[in-house]
Amino acid sequence: MGAEDSWSPEIHPVLRRIYNARGVITEAELDYSLSKILPVSTLTGVDVAAQLILEHQNNRIIIIGDFDADGATSTALVIRCLREFGIKNVDYLVPNRFEFGYGLTPEIVNVAAESSPALLITVDNGVSSISGVQEAHKLGMKVLITDHHLPGQELPKADAHVNPNLVDSGFGSPNLAGVGVAFYLMAAVGRILENGGMTGASKIPARYLDLVALGTIADVVRLDYNNRILVHQGVKRIRSGKAIPGIAALLTIGGKSILRTISTDLAFTVGPRLNAAGRLDDMSIGIECLLTDDSSIAGEISEVLDKINRERKTIEVKMRKEAFDYVDTLEVTDLPPCLCLYDTNWHQGIVGLIASRVRERCNRPVIVFARERGGLLKGSARSIPGVHVRDLLEAVATISPGLIKKFGGHAMAAGLTLIETNYQQFANIISDCLMKLYPDADFSGTILTDGSLSSDSMNLSVAKILREGGPWGAGFPEPLFSGDFQVVEQRTVGENHLKMRVRPAGGGDTINAIAFNQAGPVFRGNIQLAYRLDVNEYRGIESPQFIVEQIVNIDSAP
Repeated sequence: MGAEDSWSPEIHPVLRRIYNARGVITEAELDYSLSKILPVSTLTGVDVAAQLILEHQNNRIIIIGDFDADGATSTALVIRCLREFGIKNVDYLVPNRFEFGYGLTPEIVNVAAESSPALLITVDNGVSSISGVQEAHKLGMKVLITDHHLPGQELPKADAHVNPNLVDSGFGSPNLAGVGVAFYLMAAVGRILENGGMTGASKIPARYLDLVALGTIADVVRLDYNNRILVHQGVKRIRSGKAIPGIAALLTIGGKSILRTISTDLAFTVGPRLNAAGRLDDMSIGIECLLTDDSSIAGEISEVLDKINRERKTIEVKMRKEAFDYVDTLEVTDLPPCLCLYDTNWHQGIVGLIASRVRERCNRPVIVFARERGGLLKGSARSIPGVHVRDLLEAVATISPGLIKKFGGHAMAAGLTLIETNYQQFANIISDCLMKLYPDADFSGTILTDGSLSSDSMNLSVAKILREGGPWGAGFPEPLFSGDFQVVEQRTVGENHLKMRVRPAGGGDTINAIAFNQAGPVFRGNIQLAYRLDVNEYRGIESPQFIVEQIVNIDSAP
């Protein structure tokens, strides 16, 4: 029996093809029941960490969070669960990126010590916080580190670690986001309490799977089977009206239907508004939005977050133009393998976004820097498939000890701190390291698609099937098709978006298409598109629409 024969007729042929291309060959792999997640006890260290929490359930506990959406959702999840477990003396601190920087630093430990906690719990950070753990122990505090970032050569001597990427983890899903790690820890605590007689304790963490879904999608971690289950279950809660007020408010202010929420709504509507607080202000605003049970308060905070996000967009547009203007002065042959960019006026909270935009334009790893206090530069790196950027930074640190003050991250994204006067030396060395480690790195920017889509499948029915076929995200990408089309009509809409009507080259009905941030060129005749088939809703009327990723001119009319 072939792979095609293993599918039931209810699964559309196009969707079967999509799933097969992503390594899913049986319907069993689409069973996103919560019972199918990897057992909690298989995450090394989780039971020891849960016991450590319960040993301090009558003491003061402080959660040390992070200033992105993963850190905010992790913080809110742990606080909500602990309080429902009856552990009331719990609070949080999020380092302000402009004052303390990232992670459990000695400085943030001293701030925490002012309220005399017995236990510090990090979420989405801590795996590299050696001096912070030392400071906490010196002040008489225990430390539990929950993180998902890759460890360095030395681990902090914390009282407990929970991290699926530690060498001895052996966990089946190293792709958990920080909030996924926090969920597993809270599930372990709930199970112990349930076994001890607290009825319903083991079910408490599952009430907050909407937080898990949001943090997982926003952190762009790989959607392996385990993560897809967590995201699917979180989206399911949102759609059924069980979302926490903060997530519901952020969806609403972003113009999204709560009842029709999909993973990409979390990625492009909720995540950016939450992240904006950490980028420009203080992520405590975002965390409070996720902690309140009052819908009116959540609505008010979401308006503040929306305003901050609009400010973020304004700053980003200016920085992006400056970065693009510089890049456009270079010939392709002059672009270094790893492109480093720095301007003294750039905003520290936006550099990661600019690195992403420039990477898309130049098809190579990009690191964008902004000035930090004390003669330092804060950098944010974004990579391309096949180049592990954290390993690349590790190589630089090995070749030139002390050149990088600190760094951490993943395969596709990382952060680092440099002394400003070391910038040019670093920029030279990292490109040399990249070509030695990855001599076959592909800088072509080739887009991989799911092939062509027949004209009779370019309809609303198939668009809805694809929309509901997820959750889509990193490592399990939303379907992307390619094909030749004839341009029927085009115009610019909004700030810089290209609106088109196109007809399949082989004949068929015309269909609307929109290419975001691609206005400018005039296309005539035949073009080749890389596109997603999406559902457009306007004044209550739904229609199929292409979301265009790339346009290539095949020919032009005279």
